[in-house]
Amino acid sequence: MEAIYLDAEIREEKEIGKSKILRRANFVPCVVYGEKKKTISLKIERGRLIKFMHAHHGGENMVITLKVSGADKKKADEKAVIIKEIQVHPVNDEILHVDFNEISLTKRIEVKVPIAGSGECFGVKQEGGTLEQILWEIEVECLPTQIPEKLTVDISNLKIGDTIHVKDLVIPEGVNIKHDAEAIVFSVAQPFKEEVAGEEAIEGAPGAIEPEVIKKEKKVAEEGEAQEGKPETKEKAKS
Repeated sequence: MEAIYLDAEIREEKEIGKSKILRRANFVPCVVYGEKKKTISLKIERGRLIKFMHAHHGGENMVITLKVSGADKKKADEKAVIIKEIQVHPVNDEILHVDFNEISLTKRIEVKVPIAGSGECFGVKQEGGTLEQILWEIEVECLPTQIPEKLTVDISNLKIGDTIHVKDLVIPEGVNIKHDAEAIVFSVAQPFKEEVAGEEAIEGAPGAIEPEVIKKEKKVAEEGEAQEGKPETKEKAKS
């Protein structure tokens, strides 16, 4: 495995807890967490970090060798880490903070790996169905040097009604899946048909009798008005 390096600097005591000042100075505050080890507060020059992220597609699930330097260090320490979390600004997506987990290259770890489909789905292209992806990532256990970038699934032969389960995935050697084997990853559903009501409402339905009632009420009202407008009969007048 080729080592991927990223330079970082130890935050001085006066800089800890002053993230806004660091950001104004064009640094991104970072923290390295280690199992049974002291947490280390670092800072990385913003331009260097952005360039690294672009070059390595965000660095997710990637083993990174942090070269940690400081004012009192003659030689930078090297730490194998993976990115635990990246905090970004909710409006402009600016990187605000990065958390790293220090790892051992000889100890198995659990990580989440993305799942991607490949090929043109027959059930969609030829039958007009809808491809549904139920699982977008899956948790696996392996050595840090064996973490897959992603798991690719061939969906080209899927027809309407077909499904791909977790147990159908092709897993690299040395990687164990920590997920229900029967869970569905992809499925092809029937095409969606919009129900259009007919011109005539079903007999007995509210839509069928309502116009009849309105017409009947209107007719009764009109007859009543006409009756009121008629002169009295002679027989009644005589009385």
